[in-house]
Amino acid sequence: MTELALATRGLVKRYGARAALDGLDLSVPAGVVYGFLGPNGAGKTTTMRLLTGLIRADAGSIELLGRPFRRGDRRRLFEVGALIEAPAFYPYLSGRENLRALAATGVRTDRSRVEELLELVGLLERARDRVATYSLGMKQRLGIAASLLSDPRLLLLDEPANGLDPAGIVAMRDTLRHLASTGKTVFVSSHILGEVSQLADMVGIIAAGRLVREGRIADLLSAEGVIRVRLAPEQVPAALSALATLAPPAVVEAGTEPGRLIVQAAPERAAEVNRVLAQAGLYASALVAGSDLEGLFLQLTGGAALAEGTFGPAGAGGDTPR
Repeated sequence: MTELALATRGLVKRYGARAALDGLDLSVPAGVVYGFLGPNGAGKTTTMRLLTGLIRADAGSIELLGRPFRRGDRRRLFEVGALIEAPAFYPYLSGRENLRALAATGVRTDRSRVEELLELVGLLERARDRVATYSLGMKQRLGIAASLLSDPRLLLLDEPANGLDPAGIVAMRDTLRHLASTGKTVFVSSHILGEVSQLADMVGIIAAGRLVREGRIADLLSAEGVIRVRLAPEQVPAALSALATLAPPAVVEAGTEPGRLIVQAAPERAAEVNRVLAQAGLYASALVAGSDLEGLFLQLTGGAALAEGTFGPAGAGGDTPR
């Protein structure tokens, strides 16, 4: 069996009568980048807090790096790096001084490690400056450096791209992919679906506190038979009628944008879809076989989150179960 760096079984957390987590089961193999996705209120931040011992579960179990984890097991967390919500630092100290202060609270860390991490996250030139002068993105990068001080085997990051500009997001992606290539496991909670699709090896999608889908992105998307068609908006009614004649039948529906159709059929039927449209005198300007992460997410969560603006540009949204 594949070694698991992180696993939860039947994890439950309630706030009064409401269940923020309702039997959550996660299986995160070692050495991967795992994207943790869900709409607002799904339980992402609650999960992250449980994994770091900040709050106590009402039921269920957690295993970190192959061993049971319980709240208060502080020494176990020396093997886990975490950035949960916004990082907090002493504003009157420099970035370097903040990292040295944090290093003094955990396992023994050489000063060379601090310098190495400052260079890794691109802050070496600003290391002497007070954190009060840092931008949000710089503080986020310093937070990632802080999470790596003890050279952890497991990294838990809550919205690591928050506040980063496009170049910073690309650099962060390269850094996390490099860490996974060295055998570390990176668990990333994020609302930026496009970034997760480029970053992660695996994803876990939760809704209403329960896991609704988990697996390698390539496997999940290949299993979702979807063919996306783009044509002139006024041709949509005729296209819906023409595609209703497909044999064997396929579910066909209009997309959320004008001139878009979604055909629920195996990707290899794309040529058949194109032929049926052409026989009806309809010519697609684009025809793409296969699903994408956004489509899969909307399908599994009902699409309400995107409509409400949960998933927007970097820095937007956030998990609200407390």
